[in-house]
Amino acid sequence: MRAFQERRRLRVDGICGPETWNALVEAGFALGDRLLYLRRPMLRGDDVAALQRLLGGMGFDAGRIDGILGPHTETALREFQRNAGLTVDGVCGPATLQGLGRLTGRRGRTEDTVVATVREQDTLRHGPRTLAGRLVVVAEPGGLHALASAVSRAIGRSGASVSVFSHPDPSEQAHEANATGAQVVLALQVEPEREGCFTAYYGRPDYESAAGRRLAEHLQAEAPLALGVPSGGVLALALPVLRETRMPAVLCELGPASRVVERTAEVAEAMATALSRWAASPCDD
Repeated sequence: MRAFQERRRLRVDGICGPETWNALVEAGFALGDRLLYLRRPMLRGDDVAALQRLLGGMGFDAGRIDGILGPHTETALREFQRNAGLTVDGVCGPATLQGLGRLTGRRGRTEDTVVATVREQDTLRHGPRTLAGRLVVVAEPGGLHALASAVSRAIGRSGASVSVFSHPDPSEQAHEANATGAQVVLALQVEPEREGCFTAYYGRPDYESAAGRRLAEHLQAEAPLALGVPSGGVLALALPVLRETRMPAVLCELGPASRVVERTAEVAEAMATALSRWAASPCDD
């Protein structure tokens, strides 16, 4: 179980909770096992991720590789079908799979860099080098309102528009962030007894959010010092609040709770500083 969790970039605790169970189900689908198309709820699985990887590697913008078949993936699928002379129905069935196989076989190995990565970096490079005017979401699971509010106020002083979302379900946090059109998400979590701080961004073995990684690095350079605890480093994880958001998102987990309460103001200022530095240089040059 722990080996599976580590491979899937989940929390490694050896417990088959909802996130691990969902990952086990998704791992059971290989490309070609079922028809893939846009529906509600959206289809999820390793087959969807494989489709996204193939489309993105050929230059069709299927969105980032997250294993969730949403509108971006359907649009890319239709564009591929149109370019390949196939029936344009947005359904990945046998004919479309044959077309994908012919083109990828002709091209050889698909490109390592998918369109979504290039688009994310290009958007950030040409965006403002400040937080002023940006919409930032601070998400917390409940019980961290004081910390979230302090972080919100500190970020707001830079000119950003900040919304605080409180919900125990990280998928709901992601849904709310997507609905508002936020440009960056900072999720907070406190471990009551554990001393330390780590920051996670969305990543899986075949894809990572470069902008999310950069933001995580800035936060990890500031938050542990402000809290006075050991640094747990930067982690690439596929947790729902990171995977299901459509913008750069990070999860900062801090502890112990007593230290967070004592140093709320310092932590809030440190996080605001990290976000401002990230805005000035959001991705690798």
